[in-house]
Parts: sequence; C-alpha cells; structure tokens
Amino acid sequence: MKTEKFQVTGMTCAACQANVTKCVAKLPGVEQVDVSLLANSMTVTYDDGALSEDAIVGAVEDIGYGAEPASPAAGKPGENSFRGQWQKRQELADREQRAMKTRLIASLCILVPLMYVAMGAMLGLPVPFFLKGEENALISAMTQLFLTLPILFLNRKFYTSGLRGLWKRSPNMDSLVAVGSGASLLYGVFAMYRMAWGFGHGDLGLVHQYAHDLYFESSAMIVTLVTVGKYLESRSKAKTSSALDKLMDLAPKTATVVRNGQEETIPAEQVRAGDLVVIRPGESIPVDGEVISGQGFVDQAAITGESLPVEKGPGDQVLSATINKNGSFQFRASKVGDDTTLAQIIRLVDEAGTSKAPIARLADKISGVFVPVVMGIALLTAIVWLLLGYGFEFALSCGIAVLVISCPCALGLATPVAIMVGTGKAAEYGILVKSAESLENLHHMDTVVLDKTGTLTSGHPAVTDILPLAPGLREEEFLSQAAAVELGSEHPLAQAVVERAKSQGLPLPQVDSFQAVAGRGVRAQLAGGAYLAGNAAFLTEQGLDPGAEAQAQVQRLAAEGKTPLLFARDGKLLGLIAVADTLREDSLQAVERFHQLGLKVVMLTGDNQVTAQAVSRQAGIEEAVSDVLPAQKEAVVRRLQEQGRKVLMVGDGINDAPALTRADVGMAIGAGTDIAIESADVVLMKNSLNDAATAIELSRAVIRNIRMNLFWAFFYNILGIPIAAGALFLPLGIKLSPMLGSAAMSLSSVCVCLNALRLRFFQDKGAPVTGTAPKPAPTNQEPACPLPAAAAPIEDLDTTTEGEIAMTKVLTVEGMMCAHCQAHVQKALAGVPGVASAAVDLDSKKATVELSADVADSVLMDAVKEAGYDPTSCATL
Repeated sequence: MKTEKFQVTGMTCAACQANVTKCVAKLPGVEQVDVSLLANSMTVTYDDGALSEDAIVGAVEDIGYGAEPASPAAGKPGENSFRGQWQKRQELADREQRAMKTRLIASLCILVPLMYVAMGAMLGLPVPFFLKGEENALISAMTQLFLTLPILFLNRKFYTSGLRGLWKRSPNMDSLVAVGSGASLLYGVFAMYRMAWGFGHGDLGLVHQYAHDLYFESSAMIVTLVTVGKYLESRSKAKTSSALDKLMDLAPKTATVVRNGQEETIPAEQVRAGDLVVIRPGESIPVDGEVISGQGFVDQAAITGESLPVEKGPGDQVLSATINKNGSFQFRASKVGDDTTLAQIIRLVDEAGTSKAPIARLADKISGVFVPVVMGIALLTAIVWLLLGYGFEFALSCGIAVLVISCPCALGLATPVAIMVGTGKAAEYGILVKSAESLENLHHMDTVVLDKTGTLTSGHPAVTDILPLAPGLREEEFLSQAAAVELGSEHPLAQAVVERAKSQGLPLPQVDSFQAVAGRGVRAQLAGGAYLAGNAAFLTEQGLDPGAEAQAQVQRLAAEGKTPLLFARDGKLLGLIAVADTLREDSLQAVERFHQLGLKVVMLTGDNQVTAQAVSRQAGIEEAVSDVLPAQKEAVVRRLQEQGRKVLMVGDGINDAPALTRADVGMAIGAGTDIAIESADVVLMKNSLNDAATAIELSRAVIRNIRMNLFWAFFYNILGIPIAAGALFLPLGIKLSPMLGSAAMSLSSVCVCLNALRLRFFQDKGAPVTGTAPKPAPTNQEPACPLPAAAAPIEDLDTTTEGEIAMTKVLTVEGMMCAHCQAHVQKALAGVPGVASAAVDLDSKKATVELSADVADSVLMDAVKEAGYDPTSCATL
C-alpha cells in the first residue's frame, strides 16, 4: 500500500469535500481517503499496483475539481520541502482572499445603487424622475438588470462551480446559490417581458403587478451576501493555522556553512547532511547536528521547554530552531530539511489538524446528501404553494429562500476548524497530537496508567541518605571513602554516590586495586585498607555481620523505596548510603490534577512490591502494580480495558511500546526523540507529566466546542429550512425573503468559525503545587490487574514524609557578569542534593535556594566556588 497526498482545488463547502471523498473511495485499490476542506488537500492510501496517481487525479477532475500530487518530483532546492509546500499553500490562500476581497468591494459598490433604484421609492427616498411612476417601470427594470449583471459576473464562480457540480451529478453549496440567484434573475427577465406585454397592450395593471415583483436585487444580494460570508469565513479559517505560522517562524531562513574552507551564507533548506555549520551569539540553529568545536549556551525552550539555556560543547547534540544565547561553535549537520526535529513537529501538527475525528463522521455523511435533499425540499415547497393557489411568484420566492438559507458549510466546518485550532494550541504547550482521533479520544479517558521510571521519577538515581555507623566517622569523610571505592564501577547506584561526593567538592583518593562482583558489589584496596561495598547479602557472604542496628536501617530504607548500600573496611562496617530514583518535581502536581479530572491513577513498575508501595505512597497514587516486565505492562492495560475502562498510558515511548500501542491513547514523555515521536499517539515535548493533564483538559475543551458547533449547525438548518419554506406564513403571516435567507446562511458559517476560534484563548488550568498529593479515598476492592507478586491497591495513603524540611536560603554571589555566569551558578546550586529549586538574579547578585532537606551553608557556598564564583554570604529566611 502507498499513501500519497494531493492538493485539491475548487472545493468550496462540505458537500464538495464529501463528493471528492465518495468519488475517490470508489476507485479500485483505494483503502482510505481523507479529504481536508481547510487545507484543500487529500490523503489517499491505495494499492499502487492497481491504481496510479494519474487515475486518482483524473477521477477528481471528472467531477469538476482540480487535483495534483502534493510533492512533485522536480523543483528548486527546498521547494518540495514541507516549508516550501506550506508557503505555496499560504500564498494561494492569500491570493484567493485578496481576489475575494476585491470582488466583494466591487459587488458592494454596485449593489448600493441597485438597492437604491429597486427600493428607494418604497422607502420614500428621492429617486430620479425617469425611474419613477408606472410609465417608467420598464426603464427602472432595465436599469436594475444592467446593475445586476456585473455583480453576477464578478461572482460567476458560484455559477461555474455550482452548475458544473450539477452537470457532474455532484451538487454543492455553490449549486444552491447558483440555482437560487439564477432563478431570481430569470424570473426578473420574465417579469420584464410581461411588463413589455402590458405596455404594448395597454394593460397598466399588469405593468403595476410585475413592476413590484422584480427579483433582480434578490439575485445580486444573494451572491453578495454569500461572498461576504465566504470572505469572513476565509479570514477566520486563516487564523486557525496561526500555531503553524508561529512554528514556521521559529526556523531561521539562512545558515552559515563552511565549504571549501570558506564561510557561505545559504538558504537553510540547502544545508546538506555533513555540512559544517557556524553558529554565533544570538543566531538560531537551522538544522539538527552535533557540536564539533567551540562552546555555547543554547535556549531550547521552544522545543524542550527548558527554562534556562543549556551549555553545549563538543559531542553535544543541538536541535533546529533553538537559539544560541552566548558563545560560538561549529556543528556537523546530521538531520536537515524535513528530517529536523522542528520539521517533524510542524508536520505532525499539520497532519493532526487536517485529519478526521470520529465525531465528524455523522456530519460528513449528512453533507454528502445535504444538497440534493435541499434541492428536493425547495422544489417540493414551490409545488405545494402552487397547489395551495398562492401564485408562481410566491412559490418561487419560498423555493429560492429554501435554497439559499440552507448551509452545508456550517456542518462541514463544525469539526475541522475546532480540531485545527485545538492541535495548534496543543503544540503551543509542547504537546504533539498525531491525529484528530487521538485528540478526541483523550476526553474519554477515565484511567491513566503511569510507568514509574522516567515518567513519575527522574530516571536518574540520587543519594538520599548518608548514615556513618563507625564511631568518630564524619559524614564527609565516609562519603569521600565510599565514592573513592565506587569510582571504578559503572553501576548507576555507584555513579550516584560518586556524583554526590563530587557535587560537595570532596577529595576522591586513588584506589590501589578494584574488583566488581556482578549483582553483589565491589572490593577495593584503598590507603592500605580492604574495602567492601554492596548490598547486605554481599557483606554476609564475605563473612561480615552488619549487626542489628544496620539491619534495622536497611529494612527502614528499603520500606521507603530506597536501595541501601553498605560499606565496610577491614571487616568492620563503616556505614550505609541510600540511593533512590526520586520523583520528578511536577509528579505530585500532575497526579493531583489527574484526580481533579476524575481519573483513576495506576502506577506500573518492575520494582519489588515494597519499593512500588513507597513510591506510590509518596506520589499519592491509589493503585500500584509491581514486578512487571515490559510484556506484562501490555497485559495490565488490556485487563483494565476488559473491565470497561478507557486507558491512557504514559511512558517513555521505548520500553513501554507494547503498552502504549495497546492503550486507547498512548502518550510518550520525551524531549522530541524520533523513537518517542513514532511510538505514541501523543508526545509531550517538554518532558513534563503535567502536560498530560493539560492535554486531557484541552481535549475536553475541543470536544465541547465541536458539540456546540454541531448543535448550532443542525439547529440552524432544522429551524431555518422550514421557516424559509413558509411554515410560519399560514399561522403567523411570516414569510422569509431570499435576501434574509442568504444573510442567515452566511452568518451561520461565520458563527461556527468564530466559536472554534475561542479555543485560541484556552488556558492551562494547572493546579498550584501544594507539596503533597491528595489522599486517595480508601478502597476495599481487589487489585484491578493482579500479577505474580503485584502490589495490592494501597489504602489510606499518608503522603507526609517524616522529617520533611522546607527551608529557603539566600546567597550573595560575586563575580557574575552575564547570563552565562547566571546559568552556571544556578546549575551548580540545583545539582546539590537536598536543593528543590534554585533561582539566580544577575542584577542583585542573589541566589535564592529552596531546600527539601537540611543542607549546610558551607555545602551551598562550596558548590558556587566549584563553579568559579565567589559566595560572600548565606542567610536563612
């Protein structure tokens, strides 16, 4: 199967969209057709062995529309990139909008004198003498005809498109307008003939009758008002793609590359993989690549959401559309053109915005038969009034009113405009939704399943407790020795100990010998002593009894979900260091928001039951499933679905792929990697679990908006068509003129577009961080997904951690000169264990540190010194 995108021209309403879809879907070998009225595009999945591009194009052209492949084989460099295609689409839309505006202004300029001639005398306005009185009725009629014809010529597109649609047996909204205004014009010409007959035969009564039954102004007013509506609608639709415009603006237009030893400035689209790109302060990075030389601080907020510039040096990856704030460097281009991170984001947003949501299917089905049904109702209306004896003019007026008041556009626009605005708004929050179906499905979710490692937690072990047990052994001395012993190990837990010692600026003596024992621990010789480091079982195997106090500490730390490491020298226990994968800063807030949204939260982890319970208790999650392998995660999701739940799975997009695929919606947390983008329905670019809650809130807002649009579209047509047909004439004497009908029709489409545009003002209703998650309601139910050794639902969780500390300290730091320095100090302080957050103000030279554990002033000041700056004071608030 092959999937190809085509540009389609000539579509003006939902009926056109339905006609093109129906036509192509009938072709042999076509598996799926997705036509977008907003983007004037069509995506076709077909068997290229049974069908060709030319056959698809020919089928579309046969029913009166134009089509061509969206990606021609040849062209200028960059012309066939997504950016080039987008620019062509925008230029075409701008051209059409300008032409429509010119047509509208010209029509209005002619319509004003036409209405004056037609209605002036009835309104008591002064009218030229040669247009007054029955004796001049034919002159007035001819004047109206000559003013009407230019307006109809200016808006001839309604006739060419509408009548062609009728001829090809695929009528559209233009067909309704063409038939309605054309019938008014023809009746006006007929009335002129009757007036001429009256003058010729001396029948002034006949002249008087038809002089007041001219419909020239109705014919001109219908096409002009529809054009007004189309123009306002096109302007509204243009605003739906504002998010894509902003994303496009992020990419620089040019790049400086080194070729043949010389720097050249070329269009960014012409950068090739392997090119050496030069970046100076303040410049945007045009493509993805790897830094070869130099150093800089890159603002990646637009892509990853990181608030501070990130230091980049040789070997580091840089992303397109990020900005180099300070420093200069050269990097080797690796992903260029449509393969860059920004291009992938833009393509996903565009595809999601133009794809079909399931909620749109009913509207599409109705749009496909809407126009023929309305034409049948109009004909039936005219026949009924004729049979009731109300005359041809009355019957014709009612029939025309039915034609021009009905609006398939309101039905067709109800869903896609809201979807396009919604996916664009999601992109502004760093949420990439891959399809409209995923955006719609999110609002159904009632259960969120969270992977622990890398989703709820940071995914990087860190030291949480340091407990020296040997008499007279200070904490810093114990940590220095432990880190020196672990320095030769590549195990993540050992690395956490080493990083903690380095962050405190402690010396790391060189060991004389080192041996790693897989799955147990390490042996080392240091300063003449024989050291052992590892778990309790390893020390016991080596003939060392940890003792009752150490065993009690081991059990306590394990119960808190931490991994205790024991250290001994010459057969005597030195102490314990606990390491744990800590919760992300925003995990508590995210879980709280899930509860506020009415979702059940389930945590999956491969850890043991004790660790799972400790982490879920800390996060405020009511159910945890432990000892789960990647394949079993999929089984957990499946069992939840079998219980009738709609499951949102949030994971890292790599190890959780089976569960992400099984879930009703899979959501990957990742900073825009290819694997993350490919493996889930939704990608959270900012690496924040909070954005999962934002995505659900946005989905609910979009669906509410779509339902409002659909209600209005159905309500308008169900109410408007009977009124136009004269349903209120007999009981109340109310009859709708064709002019009012066309005005109402134009207004309905504009209302739908404007209502959808309200989504642009969507605000993230994120709950404030309270520091603790809400206590879940007690439950006595069995686990939703029992597995071997799985944790049962956790009841009556208490999220208060014993010994929890909240403290603020302010340091005065000298030596900071620029944003580069500010970022260095902030990074140094944030890396100190026990620091919850750090904020540095360059102007006041103050660093404010929020602590989650007791950290000595000297430790904070040493961290600043290690970064190369001079801390002069540290005060506790």
